[in-house]
Amino acid sequence: MATRAKTAREHEREPAAIPATMRAAAIDSFGGPEVISVHVLPTPVPESREVLIAVHTAGVAKWDADMREGWSPTGHTKFPFVLGTDGSGTVAALGSRVRRFKPGDRVYASNFEKAGFYAQYVAVESETVSLVPEALDLRHAGAIPITGLTALEGIDNALQLKKGESVIIHGASGGVGTLAVQFAKLRGARVLGTACGEEGVPLLRRLVPDAAVDVHHGDIAGAAERFAPDGIDALLGLAGGEQLERCVDALRNGSRLAYPNGVEPEPRKRHGIEIIPYDGIPSVREFDRLNRAVNATGLKVPIAGTYPLADAAEAHERLGEGHILGKIVLSIR
Repeated sequence: MATRAKTAREHEREPAAIPATMRAAAIDSFGGPEVISVHVLPTPVPESREVLIAVHTAGVAKWDADMREGWSPTGHTKFPFVLGTDGSGTVAALGSRVRRFKPGDRVYASNFEKAGFYAQYVAVESETVSLVPEALDLRHAGAIPITGLTALEGIDNALQLKKGESVIIHGASGGVGTLAVQFAKLRGARVLGTACGEEGVPLLRRLVPDAAVDVHHGDIAGAAERFAPDGIDALLGLAGGEQLERCVDALRNGSRLAYPNGVEPEPRKRHGIEIIPYDGIPSVREFDRLNRAVNATGLKVPIAGTYPLADAAEAHERLGEGHILGKIVLSIR
């Protein structure tokens, strides 16, 4: 019996052969950016509840540098250790108990405890994987799994921001902040963003906050008073230090301040202000909510720099220089 020829679309859905080994940017000891080098390592085999992703883009973030220097969310690190806590790509294979995806699906994901995204393949727990929202391509999706969840959960879960409220987003020109200002506007809030550097404030104005101030050369107190004469309702603190405390000074009595765990120094307790530390937690429900927010805003994801896998050490050098407007990424494919 004759079989029909496969269509081009069917060929596109067929998974490519998975090689036994892969290239990965890994470390064999803790240290500065110079400890990162390209290794040839076995390609991961997904466990029963995992998804094997052929990585397209990997995010580069401060916590990656922390892990490179010796910090671990699990308390131990096995070498060689492949860096990278989030990214995007296509599904290459599925664990035996995974039903939510199929080979060839465009996905983005986080893998905070195991890391591994600075590689051609990564195996990720399926609960922390999502289909890429329609509004994003793989490059921009790869920049936001952790930063997007941290931004949206800060706005929705921690601050529970409401329509018409005034909010300061401090550190608004960074990877989390550039997304948070857009999500705050989606919820109907009035947004005052703080940024640093000559390019930070113009970037914020392109992302539609209602007002922006340079933390090094501007007057935060004056800007806040003009923005909300009766005091600010809420503050999302994405950077610590003196400038954050100046933002706290602008809050009204009965307001709230949220900040992601890891911001240092932590804000001081103030009478009449609710302080809410939080973590961005990946889950199916939170990714679904993030996808809806991304599509509703037509999210703009500023990319501060793109590096090939072989230049992962150089990407970390740039990370260490600070003043990153948006997110740095590695282009794997």
